[in-house]
Amino acid sequence: MSNSLAAVLAKQDNQCKSLVNGLTMKDKYINLFTDFGFKKAFGEEASKEHLISFLNTLLPERHQIQELQFSANEHQGATALDRKAIFDLNCVSSTGEFFVVELQKAKQNFFKDRSVFYATFPIQQQAQRGEWNFKLSAVYTIGILDFVFDDEDSSTRQDVVHQVQLKNQCNQVFYDKLTFIYLTLPNFAKSENELETLQDKWFFLFRHLHELDDIPPRLRERVFLSLFEKASIARFQPEERQAYESSLKYYRDLKNVIDTAREEGVEEGIEVGREQGREEGREQGYQQAKAEAVVKMLGRGMTVEDISELLGLTVEQVRYIQADHKASQ
Repeated sequence: MSNSLAAVLAKQDNQCKSLVNGLTMKDKYINLFTDFGFKKAFGEEASKEHLISFLNTLLPERHQIQELQFSANEHQGATALDRKAIFDLNCVSSTGEFFVVELQKAKQNFFKDRSVFYATFPIQQQAQRGEWNFKLSAVYTIGILDFVFDDEDSSTRQDVVHQVQLKNQCNQVFYDKLTFIYLTLPNFAKSENELETLQDKWFFLFRHLHELDDIPPRLRERVFLSLFEKASIARFQPEERQAYESSLKYYRDLKNVIDTAREEGVEEGIEVGREQGREEGREQGYQQAKAEAVVKMLGRGMTVEDISELLGLTVEQVRYIQADHKASQ
């Protein structure tokens, strides 16, 4: 039955291609790390089953989700850069657990502080008027990251799933109702033929959905066939396609600037290090790369405030680099 449904979806995709105003796009399916793609696949009423399936691969048996409802995330996106680099979904399960699901496309200053800060809101909103015994429902923060931690111990740096809880000095869980689960998806390296668990398959789709031309045999389960149907760009209305292209462009621009700054910083640091000593050279290389990244970001229309937060520079430093660059032209 799944194979026949997949064949029907493929046929419908081909029929839809001629209906999108003659527009063409290289990718057949959306990139799940774009705001539009993530919301389309997980953040709409019609795509709840995808989110439930995905989250259940990360949760203990006692907190498996049967049904959930989306809730307002009025506390999210406090800064302009938050709204550009992070996309959040807030939801509550039918049994009362709270979930903050964050899609983070670029690492920011104080990333962990921010994550803890926003986890406090679903805790506070459980407060009740009048007499209350302070009993709380569990809160989970799920961070889906398009970067890896560079401050982790070497024994866990290559892990994909990082689970964090409040523990005591004996490494025993002190409070089991607040859990942070971070997924460093660049570490997920399994190929299509190596996919075994449902979790493997979701991780694979986050990394490779936009690269696929056909539905792989191992992803012909009902929930994934539903996802492929929602993710097919050929099915989009013209306004949806335009919104996705805009979202994809911003994602690529942001990722390109960050990746370039990181690569140039390492390369420049190594080169300078040959002459001035490894640590001093590396630091100088990173600073030079940041200055070059500032110029590129300004050229792409990003604000001084966004650049400051993203690169870990003060606003004054960004403005100094901006002025210095103008003076050198």
